[in-house]
Amino acid sequence: MNRISFFRTLAATALLGWFGSALSPAMAQTSTGLTKVTVAGWSKPITEITNLLVEEDKGFFRANGIELAYIPGAGGGDAIRNLLSGQADVAFTDPGAFFSALDKGEKLRAIYDIYPQNVFNVVSLKSQNISKPIDLKGKRIGVYSLASGTRQNLLVLLHQAGLNESDVTIVVTGLLNFLPLMQGQVDATAATDTGLLVARQNGLNDFNVLEVKNFLNISSDIFVVKEDAFQQKKPLFKRFLASYRDSANWMIKSPQEAATLAVKRAIDGQNPATNLEIIKLRNLASVSAATQKQGLGVLDADAFQKAAHAYKSLGMVQRDISVVDVLDKDAALLK
Repeated sequence: MNRISFFRTLAATALLGWFGSALSPAMAQTSTGLTKVTVAGWSKPITEITNLLVEEDKGFFRANGIELAYIPGAGGGDAIRNLLSGQADVAFTDPGAFFSALDKGEKLRAIYDIYPQNVFNVVSLKSQNISKPIDLKGKRIGVYSLASGTRQNLLVLLHQAGLNESDVTIVVTGLLNFLPLMQGQVDATAATDTGLLVARQNGLNDFNVLEVKNFLNISSDIFVVKEDAFQQKKPLFKRFLASYRDSANWMIKSPQEAATLAVKRAIDGQNPATNLEIIKLRNLASVSAATQKQGLGVLDADAFQKAAHAYKSLGMVQRDISVVDVLDKDAALLK
């Protein structure tokens, strides 16, 4: 299969996954006696979230009395919207989408830092001579969606060079954002480390990478819940986070098993070797100095406050956000 056919097949599979997902009432009691908890994701069911996709095989959530459901999305903004609409109980989203919702007055709380490392980047062909953020001026740049962390983190890079969104042309390319780059439809694309890995394996070469973590190393993804639900259902969220932590620890300790299970559970999981490399990258993003001391998922209030200040200086939020008021800062749900 050539690389264009590969990407087209993957796109078709993704759409089937999207339309085939049934939405059900959030946090309902099931006939099995389990409590249903629905997670609204930023993505389709892809390899990097294998630990969420193997519930039928591993039963991490079932062991804690939870029936897990997953709603796919196209960016962190989608995850927040599905949470606010009542279709989900937990949003798997990025800090930028979280801050944006808080800026609009929504009452939310972050309860778990999924990936404390920044995994976003901007990739271009070497022929474009983009080696620093200022070189992005006047370029066409692909993003996954306008509601995604790819756009948010692109704006972070632009800000480093004193540029605004109006200084570039943003092109929504969808999940398969490297194909337009390889075909010359965009000059650069905002992506993640796992996206770059897959693109390299499918023919991308002679490229430059601007890693956002070298400019602002803030969390890539977090779990967010409504504030009223946080106050009313702490025991349930505590069980949910214990289950997720177990699944994340499993993927860290058993990446080969996870890569094998991704073949049947992830829409992009056809190649076990590629799955393994993706899973290794996500495992690395799951740990930090803070997690080494306090365990997976701990929220670093200082780091999030720095991120909130950065987003305000970018003009992405209009008001000051005091993160101590919107984080599970004492990690009470993780104890």
